[in-house]
Amino acid sequence: MTLSSAPVESLSVSRLRPSIPRLASRHPLVFIGGGLLALLIILALAAPLYAGDPLNMDPFKRLHPPSAEMWFGSDNLGRDVFARTMLGARISLMVGLMSAASAAFGGLLIGVIAGYNRSFDNVAMRIMDGLMAIPTILLAIALISVTGAGIGILILAITVPSIPSVARLVRSVVLSVRTRPYVEAALCGGARLPKVLWRHILPSTIPPLMVQSANVCASAILTEAGLSFLGVGVPTEIPSWGNMISSSSLYLGVAPFTVFAPGICLVITVLAVNLLGDGLRDLFDPRSKGRAYHATRNHRR
Repeated sequence: MTLSSAPVESLSVSRLRPSIPRLASRHPLVFIGGGLLALLIILALAAPLYAGDPLNMDPFKRLHPPSAEMWFGSDNLGRDVFARTMLGARISLMVGLMSAASAAFGGLLIGVIAGYNRSFDNVAMRIMDGLMAIPTILLAIALISVTGAGIGILILAITVPSIPSVARLVRSVVLSVRTRPYVEAALCGGARLPKVLWRHILPSTIPPLMVQSANVCASAILTEAGLSFLGVGVPTEIPSWGNMISSSSLYLGVAPFTVFAPGICLVITVLAVNLLGDGLRDLFDPRSKGRAYHATRNHRR
């Protein structure tokens, strides 16, 4: 038993080793975008361990350029821009990820029910059409103006306009999958509808849902920065990239580094999410898999 199991184990390990480099070479956007996003999340979570106090003010160090003490310089109140940038990453990432997860859950629930219930579909899709006709920024400003500023309200204000696009996408997938032979065979075989939804229909909605969630996350990060820049997003006492850009825009000619640091981090974060979304789209696209398969066969020949 010992002698026969050793070659099998070594063979399986040897087959698994090149799979990751092969997957990275076929879908580099997933690894680049996912790696950047994972690095940003780690830096944001560990920010209190290395970034310092973002609220500490020193009037004698106002608008100081980058130095060994303050890597990104200081703002107009003498606060460390590096510490505020790293802590601000928490706000942007939390708003983006929570908004994407909430929109994905709400859109999945509405889309699945609408795909199987005609009466609910007629009402829900008309409501989704109405929400899609309202600009996201205006709807978010209206909700925040009524309820007040806060991270929870900001996530809700970004999630509500994002649900319609997710719901319509899931609904289209459900309408396409429900007429396939294996789904009809399962229903004719006596399987209950909840079991058919869980085993046969929901798995088909996951790939496009993941791609759409990445787009919602990138849009939510930009929307949060825009709302905070306008002063209707995160409260000013909480460091966020939008607040930092807004408060430092008056000193752009004197201390441009106070704007560049959060601006560059915002661009990198949105770029990472978009790269991940594009990579997931290529990964789950059957046509790209077919092209990769034929390219591999031609290369082997």
